[in-house]
Amino acid sequence: MGDGGTTPTTLDLGPQALIVARLAEEVGEEQLDAVTPCPEYAVRHLLGHLLGLSTAFRDAGRKDLGATTDTAPTSRRPDVEPGWRAELPKVLGELAEAWRDPAAWTGETRAGGVDLPGEVAGVVAADELVVHGWDLARATGQPYAPDAAALHAAYEMLAASVDDPSRGTIFGPVVPVPEGAPLLDRVIGLSGRDPGWAPVG
Repeated sequence: MGDGGTTPTTLDLGPQALIVARLAEEVGEEQLDAVTPCPEYAVRHLLGHLLGLSTAFRDAGRKDLGATTDTAPTSRRPDVEPGWRAELPKVLGELAEAWRDPAAWTGETRAGGVDLPGEVAGVVAADELVVHGWDLARATGQPYAPDAAALHAAYEMLAASVDDPSRGTIFGPVVPVPEGAPLLDRVIGLSGRDPGWAPVG
């Protein structure tokens, strides 16, 4: 990400994908039904969503368009299935590898049933991994430090969308955060979440 001719191909999704994989690895079976910052999702649904979006954005990066890239994320509530512990890190790794190909960032692609320029889809993938990584960490009581490059990309994208009238179909209303708040808190607020969210009890 950047200006002055810098292209989004400099954004490596690998570090953030690995962070999410490590968070998922630490989730205990007893935590699968715990609440998350996403009101409709327990941890199991959040993990299912992460698996689905990772598959979709992997295939979007590969320009392998079809059922995985055509399905809107709101079409059903996702859930984990047996084998998710092996499948999620595998797909996250494949996602990162797909977006290491400069061709992924060029031309048009599709994710969630929406046609996007490749360079936009790559940044959306980064944002999804950053924000849902935070969701998972908060829901399961784990420390969270996202990859700096992915975090900055997410901030740039979310900040640019604040006045977009179609924003409400993707994100909740912006949650104000104090001036000078950490960048992660600003990203989470821009995504429509309260950076102070914690499970009750």
